[in-house]
Amino acid sequence: MSWTEEKVAKLKELWGKGNTASQIAEIIGGISRNAVIGKAHRLNLSAKIKTRTATSNQNLNNSKHENNIQLTKRGRKSKFRSLIIDKDFEPENPKQLEELDENSCKWPIGHPDEKLFYFCGRSSLKDFSYCKLHLLYAYQPKGKKDEVAEKDEVPEFIEKKIQSA
Repeated sequence: MSWTEEKVAKLKELWGKGNTASQIAEIIGGISRNAVIGKAHRLNLSAKIKTRTATSNQNLNNSKHENNIQLTKRGRKSKFRSLIIDKDFEPENPKQLEELDENSCKWPIGHPDEKLFYFCGRSSLKDFSYCKLHLLYAYQPKGKKDEVAEKDEVPEFIEKKIQSA
């Protein structure tokens, strides 16, 4: 499909009136919505302007959504902060895969090919698959990217937790 001068003029006219790309494609005929969008972009036609009511409703919905996100972020951070303060870790309860249930910590110990491979087996926290200790290993705060630790390197605060347990 080639863009003739007539089609380009019709596109500019309909675009200026605020028709959607789908409507323009249907009116001109023989072209797709994406072709209309691409041509409008190449012609540097102005972007569609939203009405005031649409913009104000969107801002209202966004502010409600942002408040909900802030509440969940605070709740999540406080959960993990309380884990770091807590010093009581129950003893490990080694379990095989068949013995695991929904309340068992599913942190693997060792390598699955090894004969002595097992899962932690401590009581897992509600809504998580791991116990308090292993949740500290697994949790990575959103938005913070720390330097990647070596595989065998244990973070200092977790090492202190292990020693005090």
